[in-house]
Amino acid sequence: FGIHALLVVTVTLSPVTAAALSENDVTGEDDYPPLWDLAHENLLDFPVKDNKIVISAWSYQERLGVYKSLLNASAKYFGAFGPQNSGNILWGLPLQHGWQFRTGRLADPSGVTSCGYENGEHLCQSVRSWWSCMNYYLSIIPFLGAVEAGLFGQLPYEIEILPPEEQKDDFCYSVKDCWSRMPKLMDDWKAFFEYLLSTEHKAVSSATFSSFKLDDALGLMWEAHTTSIAYALPKFQDRLKYLSDPEATFGKDWANAVDFIAATHFCTDLPTTNNFQAFLPPRMLAEGDVLPSISDFSPQQNKVLVSLRALHKANKLTGGLLLKLWQKAMATEAGRELGRKLIEGLTSS
Repeated sequence: FGIHALLVVTVTLSPVTAAALSENDVTGEDDYPPLWDLAHENLLDFPVKDNKIVISAWSYQERLGVYKSLLNASAKYFGAFGPQNSGNILWGLPLQHGWQFRTGRLADPSGVTSCGYENGEHLCQSVRSWWSCMNYYLSIIPFLGAVEAGLFGQLPYEIEILPPEEQKDDFCYSVKDCWSRMPKLMDDWKAFFEYLLSTEHKAVSSATFSSFKLDDALGLMWEAHTTSIAYALPKFQDRLKYLSDPEATFGKDWANAVDFIAATHFCTDLPTTNNFQAFLPPRMLAEGDVLPSISDFSPQQNKVLVSLRALHKANKLTGGLLLKLWQKAMATEAGRELGRKLIEGLTSS
């Protein structure tokens, strides 16, 4: 039943993907998050104050710099999987964030401030944005887990994350603070980065990094990813009130779908994530948007939204049994390969 449900979702979508692929140049500038070239390259590019590297997590460009630092510091582990770090499985995180920025999902949805709007503070990320708050747990927490694991080596300074102007208690701001408040999240992300580091110790030279087991790395990364979402979802339930009903529903549908995708150890490298994201809505959903006939969305984008809705409803109706059955089917490498093929029907002809 679990496999059948996702098969229905995938079969619905797969006939439309060939056209989308032909429009997407997998080496083009558009494949990177907006303003990627302007983001800090590494941690020591951030300002240092009182012997601390200070990062403003509520600036899109600085959060992007956190991702870029992670991508650059981990690049050597993924050299065997694609040129120019394109095979790095951490690409899924900044690419999702870039899509959120490009579609206006990081701006203040309450309209009280100009945070995130082109005629205001364009690079500001609002603490009232559900997407921005959820993403904190998929950017700052992984980053601090990487710091703790030693991905950046011995840093000459501590890290300090600046708090937002309101709702400060919903976040943590340093390695020590996050460890004390959310040890499971930090532990899961640290475990992923420690796995990468352990392959370095086993390798005699960078040429032998190809012995690195991608399925294991993906398993650890998705475990941490889903833990972050599960922790953040109830915490930011109150932010959904600022969104239109269709957008709030889509956010919850998307969070549910991530659990199904994660179980397959889906590869989140640069080309795969870009192909996958072509089917996500190009703007926020508004009151009056009715599926499957949102006129300024492509037929593919409408179908994806319908499918995500159906998957979430089916999972709720079964009390989560659908996800449990799917996860059971994905418990072996052969099962996961089948699962990925179903999902990759989204991104191949």
